[in-house]
Order: sequence, then C-alpha cells, then structure tokens
Amino acid sequence: MASLTEEAVSKSQHAAAVVADALVGHDAPPADPSANTRAHFDKFASVTDPSSGDKLMTQIDFIEAITPPPDSPAAAYHKIPREQYGVLFQVADRRRAGQLTLHDYTFFENLLSRPDAEYEIAFRLFDREGTGIVKYDDFLKLYKENKSPDALPFDWNAPWASLYLGSHKTRSDLSYAQFSQMLRGVQGERVRQAFMHFDKKATGHISPEEFQEIIVKTQQHKLSDHLLENLHTLCNVGLSSKISYAHVRAFQNIMKDIDLVEVIIRKAVSKSPDGRITRSDFMNEAAHTARWGTFTPTEADVLFHFASLDNQTGRLSLQDFSRVVDPSWKPSERLSSADGALASALGASPLKAVLGSMYNFGLGAIAGAFGATMVYPIDLVKTRMQNQRVTVVGERLYLNSIDCAKKVIKNEGFTGLYRGLGPQLVGVAPEKAIKLTVNDLIRGYAAGTGEGGKGISLPWEIAAGGTAGGCQVIFTNPLEIVKIRLQVQGEMSKNNPGLPRRSALWIVKNLGLLGLYKGASACLLRDIPFSAIYFPTYAHFKKDYFGESETKKLGILQLLASGAIAGMPAAYLTTPCDVIKTRLQVEARKGETNYRGLVHCAKTVYKEEGFKAFFKGGPARILRSSPQFGFTLAAYEVLQSVLPFPGAAAAKKEALGSLEVPSRAAAAAEGMPWLRSRNAMKTIMDLDQGFGRRAMNLSDAEWRRIRGMGQAQ
Repeated sequence: MASLTEEAVSKSQHAAAVVADALVGHDAPPADPSANTRAHFDKFASVTDPSSGDKLMTQIDFIEAITPPPDSPAAAYHKIPREQYGVLFQVADRRRAGQLTLHDYTFFENLLSRPDAEYEIAFRLFDREGTGIVKYDDFLKLYKENKSPDALPFDWNAPWASLYLGSHKTRSDLSYAQFSQMLRGVQGERVRQAFMHFDKKATGHISPEEFQEIIVKTQQHKLSDHLLENLHTLCNVGLSSKISYAHVRAFQNIMKDIDLVEVIIRKAVSKSPDGRITRSDFMNEAAHTARWGTFTPTEADVLFHFASLDNQTGRLSLQDFSRVVDPSWKPSERLSSADGALASALGASPLKAVLGSMYNFGLGAIAGAFGATMVYPIDLVKTRMQNQRVTVVGERLYLNSIDCAKKVIKNEGFTGLYRGLGPQLVGVAPEKAIKLTVNDLIRGYAAGTGEGGKGISLPWEIAAGGTAGGCQVIFTNPLEIVKIRLQVQGEMSKNNPGLPRRSALWIVKNLGLLGLYKGASACLLRDIPFSAIYFPTYAHFKKDYFGESETKKLGILQLLASGAIAGMPAAYLTTPCDVIKTRLQVEARKGETNYRGLVHCAKTVYKEEGFKAFFKGGPARILRSSPQFGFTLAAYEVLQSVLPFPGAAAAKKEALGSLEVPSRAAAAAEGMPWLRSRNAMKTIMDLDQGFGRRAMNLSDAEWRRIRGMGQAQ
C-alpha cells in the first residue's frame, strides 16, 4: 500500500513538474540550441560579453531578429509599428539583464514553436515573478503602463471582468487557463463597453463615425486596410443611417472567426463552375461545414457587404474576399474581382483588346454555324412548305413536313437537305453579332435612364429587341434570298429536268445589289417583331421563372430552357411575315403568281389559299429556333473550355489564387519567428493598441537600424 501511495505521489509530482515546466520554462535546464537558432542569433547579436566573450543580443537586435525587414512584403508596420515588438523582449529577458544570451533567445524561440505560443507569450509577459500565476496588481500595473493615452474607457470592475478577476474586495489571481480564456473574450467586452460609452441614451444605435473609432482603437492591428477604410459603410447593411449593436456584434463575430470564414469560402468557391459564389452559396457551405448554424444571416450580410464594395454583382471571387479575410491586404493591391486580375494579365493595350474581341467574335461565329448546321434541314423543309402554292399549281407536292423531308432525300439525296447552307453560315456571324450588340447597347442605355440608374421598363425592352432585329436585316436579307433560292432549286429541277442548277455566286450576280434586298420589307416585318418578342420573353423567363438576380446565376440547363421557350412564341407568331418574305424572295415559276409587293402578296395569299396559309411551316420554325439556340450556346461553352484565350487560364488561376494565407510549414521555412511574433503581438494588443509604445531610449544609429519605425524621439 505504501509503495502505491509513493508511486501516486511521484506521478503527482511529475505531473506538477510538467505543468510547471510548461508554464515556467526557466525552471528546467535550457535545451541545447539548434544550429539554425545559433546561426540566427549570431546574425543579429551585436554585443560581446567582455568576461566570457559570448555574444549578447540587445533589445534592438531582438526586434530585428523576430521581425521582417522594413522593405519586406511581410512587414505591416503601419498597423503594428516595429518598435512595439520590443515588449516581447520582456518575455525573453528572464534574468532582467537587459541583454539576451544564446540560451535566452533559444528559450524564446522554443516558446514560439509551441501550439499555443500566442497565449503563452502573453501570459509570461504578465507573470512578472515567473510563478505560473498572474496577480491582479501586476496585471493592472502593466496594463496601465502600456495603455494608449487616447484609448476608449474600459472598466475592469465591470461584471464581465469580475468573473475572471474577482470583485474589488476579493481579487483573484489568474492561472494560465483562466488568463488565456479572459484574453480571448476581452476584445468583445471592449467593443461592448465602447458601444455603451457612445450610446449614452441607450437607443441601441451609434453613428458610423463612432463605430469606426471603436474598431480602429480595438481591432486595427487585425484588419485589412480595405476594412479600415470602409468601416463607416456598415450602416448600409441595414435600413437605418446609424449602426445597431446587432450589426456591431455580427462584424465582431465574423472577424473573430475569420479563419473559419476563409475555409468555408474556399470550399464553396471550389464547387463553383466560375470560381464565384453568392451569399446563399456561402450559407449553404457553412451549414455543411458545422454541426449547427455557424453564421447568422446578419453576419453573412456583413461579410458580403465589405467583400462586394467594388463588385456589386452578388457573385464574388476569392479576390473579392481577400480584401476582408487577409489582414495584409493594401489598397495598392485592389482588384475588383478575378476579372480585374484577368484584365491586368491580358493587358490594356488596344491590340490585346482587339484580339479579345476577335476571339469572342470567332467563337460566336463557330458556335452559331454549328447551331445553324444542326437545324438546317428543318429550315429547308420549312421553306419548301411555305413556298408550296396548291391553288395555282393545282397539285399538292408535299403532304406535310415529314413527307417533304422524305421526298427531298428521295429526289435530291441526303445532301439536298443542306442545299443553301453556305450563305446561311456566312451570315451567322454578322447576324448574331449585330443583334446581340445592338440589344445590349440599348438595354444598357435604358437601364441608365431608369430610376436610380437601375432596371429597364418593358417598352424599352421591346424597343431594344425590335431595333436589334431591324439592324440585322442589312446582312441577313441578301443571304436569306440566296439561301431560299438554293433551297427551292431542287424541286424546280424535278419539274423542269432541263433547268440548269445555279450557284450562289450566279444568283448574286443575277439579282444585283437592289435584287439582294428584294423582300426586305417583309424581312423587317419578321425580324423586328421576332426580336421584340424574343429578348424580353427570354429576360423575363430567366428572372421571373428561374429567379435570376445579382445573387443567383442560372445554370446552362436553365438558360437553354429559357432560350428555347422564348423562341417558341417569337417564331410562331411571326410565321405570317416569314411566309410573305419567302414568297417575295422565291423566283416565281411558270403559272405562279408574281407578287408585286408586301401588301399584294398578303392579299393574294389570303384570297387564294386562306388564312391558314400564313402559318405554313410554323411548327418547323419552332422546331428550328428552339434547338438552334441550344446547340449554339452549348457549342460556345465547349469552345471556351477547349480553346481558351491565350493567357486567360493563367490569369484566372492567378486571380483565384490571390487569397493566400501562409501555412505553418511555409511560415517555418520563411521564418517562423516573424509569423508567431506578429500573432503574439496581435493577441496582446487585444488588451490595448498601445502595448510596447513606451518611449525607447535609443541612439540615432539604433533608430536607423530599425528604420521604418518613425523618427527618433
């Protein structure tokens, strides 16, 4: 029994020794310094001990050893001035000798390598006697010595502080666990007390300027320049011109969990086809990342507000979020989105802009040609059906569209279904380019004239579409008349075996310039209402049915459905105009009526064939227009991925990878003391921004050594 008791006592003593060693490392014999630590110490140590000949490190040497050079990209001395790192010298200088030996510096580097280095360094700073306990008097004395003269008031007798430090009658000493937990929550309490300081009437609101002052004086050392510059805009998240405590707390929570925010953003972006996410994407990914709701809707609103100040589309990239989650982000690095990085990579020269336009035009032309080719047999059947004149000729050549297709293949071969395809392909590129460009230009102008510069009214939508359809006739009418005459040439040769087949070039020469625009009035009558119906229907179907908005981007299937459905009424309702255009552009055969113009054609068709004749080929037009849009869009998407613009992929990768927070392994390779020392300073400065700002008695030479700190006092 005695041996068991002795063993238990021994284990207890050993455990106590381990805890003491963890908290008060100087009680244990120092570890042998590694070669890297010795080399680092020797590089910066500038003093020699006259008695032993060993090198010693001054406070200035120490600051240089644990911080990057002033011209390094890792330096952020406009937020944590370099001289403030001198407060960490008090942790390393265990002997209070004013100079560090190699063993002293090794001890400090060992602290930096521990998992909880930031909190342990802060604890040792306040544990003045090295006993493993922070006494209230020592804590308050050091706090007051380092408190900024313009700091916001903070009551250490408040109920929150009393939970850790006790009341003014019975003060409590703090263990490491108690101290670190208090330090984690102190910044939130500082913000709460500061809010109450400004909200003297207890309205629950403060001004944007007061909010900015609170955050700058409590969190400046942890936030990016972008956030610091735009803190006052938080009032735009709500409806009030002031900022509520709910929004202040939401901001505080987002900043406290910013590392988790970044993890969620990266996971959500990796699942996005275009590398951008919406607020809904973020919230959905957050719900999958945690066991319960991680972020409130208000917190998500705050995050997206600050990330989207230069990108109001609602779909944000890593570059947008980097301005919020990366504390080293500076205004000089500003890019509105991944597209900004892409534009930067491609350059702004006129030549590259022209090449980019040619690239887009080329892909559109190829995709349009592919779509036209896929549905061209339907277009040929439609033309044959529309040109069939039963009353005049006295015989019904085609019973229906299927019968027409069968007879074309039987009499002219399978290639007969593609007669006249050449002119159609030539016309695809300018037709699509003019139609889409004019529509976008007018919609853009109309949107700018609306209320608040946003939105477009239905009359403007119809006008934009109709104008776009009218402009395309310049190119489409000559090409359509050639295409139609080639399409009906097969059935004409069947009835007249000796009739020679004509080429597209012969038809152009025979028609002449004016002849190429025969039926242009009917072409205008068809294309203007077609586009006036199609574009508004397409836009509203995406918005009203699928819910497209600034924060929701539709998928390709939704776009295909929208385009196909929008094409149905546009194609069918304009079929009478297409019938008249076809009759005017087809060369009349012997015994057929020769139409003198649009009105004469309409009257004659109605008189001889009835009202139903105006909708001949209507179903074929629907079958052609809907799949043609789908084939064209699908081909365009595939071409973009298979044939990317030179340099675009690298630029996009650079833009999407711009949000980089160094890992611990990378930090160790580049200089672990820099990263961990900065984190320790950020933790300590949660108590007050002024820690380490006490005047240092330095010579001019010493100030020059750590230039970038400021001027000598």
